[in-house]
Amino acid sequence: MHQTPSVSLIRAQSYELPLLRAALETLLEPLGGMAAIVKPGDRVLLKPNLLTGARPGKECTTRPELVYCVAQMVQEVGGKPFLGDSPAFGSAKGVAIANGYQPIITELNLPIIDFHGLRYETAGDTFNHLLLSKEAMEADVVINLPKVKSHVQLTLTLGVKNLFGCVPGKMKAWWHMEAGKDSDRFGQMLVETAQTINPTMTILDGIIGHEGNGPSGGEPRYLGILGASSNVFALDLAMVEILNVAPELVPTIAAQMRLGYPELAAMHFPHLQPNQLQIQDWKLPDTLMPLDFGMPRVIKSTFKHLYIRLIKEPLRAYAAR
Repeated sequence: MHQTPSVSLIRAQSYELPLLRAALETLLEPLGGMAAIVKPGDRVLLKPNLLTGARPGKECTTRPELVYCVAQMVQEVGGKPFLGDSPAFGSAKGVAIANGYQPIITELNLPIIDFHGLRYETAGDTFNHLLLSKEAMEADVVINLPKVKSHVQLTLTLGVKNLFGCVPGKMKAWWHMEAGKDSDRFGQMLVETAQTINPTMTILDGIIGHEGNGPSGGEPRYLGILGASSNVFALDLAMVEILNVAPELVPTIAAQMRLGYPELAAMHFPHLQPNQLQIQDWKLPDTLMPLDFGMPRVIKSTFKHLYIRLIKEPLRAYAAR
């Protein structure tokens, strides 16, 4: 059903730019390097995790240093990178700047977009009516840049969950309500979303993760790991093995296993094996919360989103004139 995926896993100790750049080149080398991912003239979506601007320094978002190095590598092979995400609250640019992205935006002249445009896409048999971002679907290349985090609703958030950011902001809450009646259904929705977006490459930021009551209420945890694969499902499964978490506890992993995605034994690891990087004491959430947000929260989320877009942002622009 699926080709043998190659998953590159290495130790990486630092976000210091020269060291990080060298680590990324080592990571991507057995996968063909950036030149195998991006061709001259390609419009390249870089999809970091831009969850929140509320907890800078708590490792809730993909590090700007990682995004900087990847964007620079894309530019060097002739690609045209841009950043995109759809935070539930606030703008992608606002969240990025709150997390230290301004210097890289300026230096590399990186556009940042919010995923507003909607487009119907077939995302599998069950969720073929899911609305996904037109901007994400029309990029020539998608490089998925998730953060390793615990998650109070999904146990872990890795590469597959990060692609849920390609569902425009206010739509996420409605999909939580529609698909969140049980974890199996929600996990399958996330897997079908990832199938549809089909990222060209996923590079996982695991140098410092976020453990405990994530995706934002936990604490930083040093892991010293970078991972990459053209198969986001294989990379997520390898990371679950590294964190020593039972696969059935992670709805996205349980769903991809039901759908017949490769198991660890069917994968190729050109650098390190997952068992060489294993962590024995990764902290999961204290308790798991229900996936179903419920109607009141959905309504509140929608009205807050509309208030920001239709009232607060225009007023701020008017005052700045």
